[in-house]
Formats: sequence, C-alpha cells, structure tokens
Amino acid sequence: MGSLELDLEPQASDANGITTATTSATTSATTSAVLHRHLGHDFLALDRSEGNYLILENGQKIFDASGGPAVGCVGWGNKRVVQAVTNQMLKAAYCSTLFYTTQVQEQLCQELIESTDGKLSRAYIVNSGSEAMEAAVKLARQYFLELKPSQTQRTRYISRKQSYHGTTLGALAVGGHEYRRAKFEPLMMKNVSTVSPCFNFRGRIAGESDAEYVNRLAKELDDEFQKLGPETVCAFIAEPVVGAALGCVTALPGYFKAMHAVCQKYGALLILDEVMCGMGRTGTLHAWQQEGVVPDIQTIGKCLGGGYQAIAGVLANHRVVDTIARGSSAFVHGHTYQGHPVNCAAALEIQRIIRDEDLMKNVREMGVLLSGQLKKQLGHHPNVADIRGRGLFWGIEFVADKQTLRPFPAEAHVALNMAELGLTEKYSINVYPGSGTVDGIEGDHIIVSPAFNVSSEDILMIVSAVTRLIGDYFAKQSFV
Repeated sequence: MGSLELDLEPQASDANGITTATTSATTSATTSAVLHRHLGHDFLALDRSEGNYLILENGQKIFDASGGPAVGCVGWGNKRVVQAVTNQMLKAAYCSTLFYTTQVQEQLCQELIESTDGKLSRAYIVNSGSEAMEAAVKLARQYFLELKPSQTQRTRYISRKQSYHGTTLGALAVGGHEYRRAKFEPLMMKNVSTVSPCFNFRGRIAGESDAEYVNRLAKELDDEFQKLGPETVCAFIAEPVVGAALGCVTALPGYFKAMHAVCQKYGALLILDEVMCGMGRTGTLHAWQQEGVVPDIQTIGKCLGGGYQAIAGVLANHRVVDTIARGSSAFVHGHTYQGHPVNCAAALEIQRIIRDEDLMKNVREMGVLLSGQLKKQLGHHPNVADIRGRGLFWGIEFVADKQTLRPFPAEAHVALNMAELGLTEKYSINVYPGSGTVDGIEGDHIIVSPAFNVSSEDILMIVSAVTRLIGDYFAKQSFV
C-alpha cells in the first residue's frame, strides 16, 4: 500500500561518512512546533513545486523522481486541477454526507466505476489509504453478516508477510511489516494471519518453475484456510504490485487467479490494496486489470488525487453491494470528511487529465524506457541485487553480497541515507526509500516512480542521476 513512516536519523553524517541533506533551507528541530516524524531532524523547507520539480526556500530545485511516495502523477502546479479545486471551494467547500451528496462526488464515483468496465459497483470516498483499508475490512465483515443466513463466524483475515496496508491500528493489523507492527502489537486485533508473498526474486526455490511456485503459494493459502477453519475467514488481502514493503514486486502470471480460486473455494472475499500501485501507476488504471481477476473489494489512494488533496477510496463489486442492499441497506461506517467535495473535485479533474492526455500510453512507453535504462546502467553494480516493477513504478533492491543476496544490517539505514544524499545539490533528485525488504526488518530498496507525463528526456536524466547517486553512495561506504 502506502508509504512507510520512515525513522530519520538526527545526524549530520552517519557512521559511514555519508552526509545527510543539509541546506540553509531547513527548519530547526529545536524550534519547530510541529510534531514531525522525527523530533531531532532538521527537515528541508519546501517553498513551492513546479512541474516535476520541488523548489526549496534556498532556491535549490530537486527533480521529483518518486512523486513523494508514488503520489504525484500529473506533476505539480497543474492549472486545471488548481482551477477545479478553487471552483469547488467557492461552490460548496464541505458536504455533510449524512444528509447530502454533491454532483462532484457522484461524478467521481461514476468515473471510477466506469474505469472498471462496470465490474465494480460502488465507490466510497475517504481521505487516506489507511482509512480506505479500515473501511474495506469492515465492509468485508458486514457483507457476511448481511448474507442470509448470516455468517457471523467469519471474523478472520489472511494477508501476506512483508506487506503494508496502512498505519492505523486496523490497517496495521492486516499488514505484515514487522518493524511497523512491533511497538503496537499489544493493541492490534489478533484475528489476522499471514502467508508468503509472491516474491519471485527471493521466494522461489531453486529449480522451481513459475507454475510450481504459484501452486506452492496457492497450497500455502489453502492450508492456512484449513488451519483457521475455512468458515471463519472473511478475506484474503494483497497488493497486486507490492509497494513500500518490498519495492515494486510484481506477481508471477497466474498467481492472483490461483489465490482468487482458493478464496472462491471457501466463500471468502478477495481484497486488493491498490493504494500505492493503482490508478494508473502500473500502466492501467487498475493493476488487477493486468492480472485476470476482479476483486470483491479494492482500495485506491495516492494517484487518485495526485497529491492535490487528501483522498482515497474503496470500490466494491456487485456481489458485496447487492448483498448489503438486500439486507440492512446501510454500511455501518462513516467519517466527517468522507466524500469531501473539494477532494473529489481534484481527483475528478486528475482522472480527466489522465484520459484527455492519454497518459496511460505514456506510462507504458516511458516505463519500458525507464526499466530498460535502469537495468542497463545498474544491473551490473555489485550492490544492486534486483530491478523490478511495472509501468512507472520501479524498485531497486540493494545487498551487501550479490552472490549470497545478504542484505545490509538494518541499523545501516542504507536506503534512507541514500535517499537523503540524493537531496543534496550534487544530485538534486528525490527517490523513495524502503526497508524491511527481506524479512520486514532487514533489506533495503529505493523506488523510482515519476509523474505519468514525464518525457523521454526526463527518464534519461532520472536514470543518470540515480546511477551516479548509487555509484557514489556505495563508493564511500565502509560497512563493518
């Protein structure tokens, strides 16, 4: 799903001599009134954003090659989006959805449903990926309560190891990122279990074919259903392309069909988390459209609003919606700011821009160029273990030993320190760091996920800067 809340080290340089990004355009950690992600870190002071550039208060221009955590999709300062937001604020800045709806919410939801070719039925608009996952979990449970006869015993969920579905307690509970869960385990619900992800680079047994690997994972999921009691499971939850937790890991062909078949065998739902990989990031508006399956429930987020407003959503298929409609006809859930009209205006305009400018074609074409150039320039590097992804969503995994695939120790903060180095004036490029790639604690990767409207010149510049960044970073390292 979404981005990991990274723990920044409050230091000018790390143990390996890599200087973190320092500039006159920083806020002082000692005087700031903000409860920042790290209270001892001086954060860069962003002045404005233009096109694909982030401009600091000291004038430094940083190319946003990751769109934040894969959020930006049409660049920054888009006048169409700004005008749509402004118009809606003047027209109706807020809507209490207990009593009212707005044309802009209706239009956005219609746009989203049509983008699935009518395979999904209704959309529920919230403000973050974590909120979307909380709603999806509750919607799955209520679906079984609304069935006749009611299946009240369905209270369990199965997700995958090294997964990340959000940071609120419910969303964190259905995720499998060990580091993120650790401090809050006593507070989380205990009705979630995990199975292995489809991680071809690290999970496949030597000599195992694609089909054998997929069959083994399907059996593992089937065995988990049997262990828990098939009649107790609400849903299996997975990302079609794993984002922050694994660094853009795609599934093997047939994997999601096999997982869906297991769910159907036992009457459970399939929930696909596309908060990070969806809404065009991988070359189709919905990543599942490349997997040959249709989810029962889907979460969407980052590229839905493109960073212009805080918005995410849940899509449900006809099976789920019709069951609730025939029952209580009311989803027992709600937020003060759900369906916020200004958020909807931004998202609706972004979806129209993607369609008007045929950006899905550009994502696919530039994705081929990006992947090819990354592999050409970095595939031979002794610390680059794997380059994987789809569309404009690419991860680069780092290792200490390429022969054994041994990761760097977690305390080295390789990906984070590299990303911070990238923000210095010499490189001026923004990439997104991730950790826990191997087991939820150890393992490092960065994500390159530029805006959908990047040019071939942009791609070549990104690859050049990332190549220099990685080369220079490891050339200065002295890991013990």
